[in-house]
Amino acid sequence: MTLSLLSLATGAQEVIEIDWEELGKTQPWKATEVWEPKPDKVTPGRMDLPPSDAIMLFDGTNLDAWHKPKYDYGVRMDHVQSILDYKLNHDDYSPPKWNVKDGAMIVKPGGGAIETKQAFGDCQLHIEWLAPVDPGKESQGYSNSGLFLMGLYEIQILNSYENETYANGQAGAMYKQSIPLVNASRPPGEWQSYDIVFMAPRFAEDGSLESPATITAFHNGVLIQNHFELAGPCIFIGEPEYVPHPEKMPLLLQDHGNEVRFRNIWVREL
Repeated sequence: MTLSLLSLATGAQEVIEIDWEELGKTQPWKATEVWEPKPDKVTPGRMDLPPSDAIMLFDGTNLDAWHKPKYDYGVRMDHVQSILDYKLNHDDYSPPKWNVKDGAMIVKPGGGAIETKQAFGDCQLHIEWLAPVDPGKESQGYSNSGLFLMGLYEIQILNSYENETYANGQAGAMYKQSIPLVNASRPPGEWQSYDIVFMAPRFAEDGSLESPATITAFHNGVLIQNHFELAGPCIFIGEPEYVPHPEKMPLLLQDHGNEVRFRNIWVREL
């Protein structure tokens, strides 16, 4: 069963605005930070070449497979829903503002997230990333980005090599839902990889959940998520819950104000 964009629209016309100054008074995001247990550290392995049937999303030369959405990802469930409603009703994109240099695409802080022009559901995904050395930065401020499968389900990208932060927000975490099995991080300044098998959630005709999204992920060749069942979109504030959406949606890479680099991004539809 294919859910069309129009059949899922709820009619909302405006995206919710987040008042960060007001939220900063109570810091509600801290309620969902988990600091213990910390994953054990392991020494990572090597990266591999793409298979012959892979769809290349970035080969080191250009950003032709990507664009910039007007709205990127939601930080709490009402925000998620308002962005989803907007995207289902508007075709509102602009050219990506990130830079391409030396075979890598580099986050332009303040340039906004980038999103694939092609939508994906069940898939195998490979992505390589580098957290740049950035003295004076720490915790979530040290080379932070994120890969959002379907624009909703985030595997965290962060310098987690000798950098203290909450365990369900470190590199390899399904953000604020699943702590990675181990910390396979390389030091900042070195290339790292994620290899992911993602199965999209299924929804019934009435929008109810039939089966949750699942993810199996390897960080630098080491298993870090083992068929984890997501509880809904990965959000910064509050508890997740599923909202119905199409069977295929774009992949999104986050601008979190750090010049994180990416290369060799490919996907196989399953």
